[in-house]
Amino acid sequence: MHFRRLHLALAVLVLAAFAIPALAQKPAEAWAEWETLSPEAEEFTVLMPKNPTTESTKFPFHKMELSARLYLASSNAGPVLAITSLSGIKSDPAQYTEFARFNSYMDAFKTFFPPKVRAKEALTKMTLVSSRPFHGYTGRSYKLTIGDLSGSVHAFVTRKRFYAVVSLNTKKDDALEEKFLSSFVLPEKAMEAPKTAANAGDQAAGTEGREANNAAKNNAVQPEGEATLPDTPNNNNNNNAEAGQTNPAATNPQQPQQGQKKGPINGGMLNGKAIYMPIPDPPAGEATGVVLVAVVVDESGSVVEARAVSGPQNLHAAAVNAARLARFSPTLMMGEPVRVSGTLSYNFGRSN
Repeated sequence: MHFRRLHLALAVLVLAAFAIPALAQKPAEAWAEWETLSPEAEEFTVLMPKNPTTESTKFPFHKMELSARLYLASSNAGPVLAITSLSGIKSDPAQYTEFARFNSYMDAFKTFFPPKVRAKEALTKMTLVSSRPFHGYTGRSYKLTIGDLSGSVHAFVTRKRFYAVVSLNTKKDDALEEKFLSSFVLPEKAMEAPKTAANAGDQAAGTEGREANNAAKNNAVQPEGEATLPDTPNNNNNNNAEAGQTNPAATNPQQPQQGQKKGPINGGMLNGKAIYMPIPDPPAGEATGVVLVAVVVDESGSVVEARAVSGPQNLHAAAVNAARLARFSPTLMMGEPVRVSGTLSYNFGRSN
């Protein structure tokens, strides 16, 4: 009789062992039904689990008040899929560059979003992975960890709003992450009318450039992994170039002699303008730090020169090799493609 009871207890334990994983998967069964979400007040379309929770609120940010909307699908098993929509920072190149605006929105997102999925005291870490322009809009990808959740964030800024598309989980699920993140769609950005020669001259080189530069320094919060160069004669027009403005003051006003090739214009920090920017392969062992690579991009958008100018010596080769593979859209000046000089920033961290 004793042995029968022992065998029965063992059988119950075995069945329980198989039942626990099944129960853990049960919340995901609620996600068998998905729907296309396209809120009337938003610009995006995305595929989400059916009946996501929604929230609309306002919160203070520096001297502004931002409007926030959250579209959230979560389960007890861990997966969290969310769209955070923010507005309130106007698109105004006369005051700050588009990247200064993007960085400020990212800072607001890091304040607003983590408490929505975990307790306020949960450790939050966000690391820049790459720049990823999307349908003409400024965009970047990040790795995000909030407590026991980890995953990816794709962030984009349009003229009206900022969007952060978030996929987090307690365990790796590439299929779920890809299904959600790849379904996010924004309308193609409308092409802006080209500026006249007069507008591209004194205005860009004078007041607008100075105001944008000051705003980027004082107001924008750099995402983790970014490095900012000090103002030097070779870096005076960083923010104008990132905002898509061309500053003729960065070039020689005199026409080159016949047969002489024009020098490159100064593009400043170029990470955000890359259409393809591979992640460098770090050397074996502990490798951390930020490396700045000076590059020259030719008229077709290919990197033709690359050299490391700062950062740990043992990381220079990996950063330079990655920089040589980066690709950019051709830069036009007065309708003609030109070469561009600038800097690429590579962050080597343990999380990378």
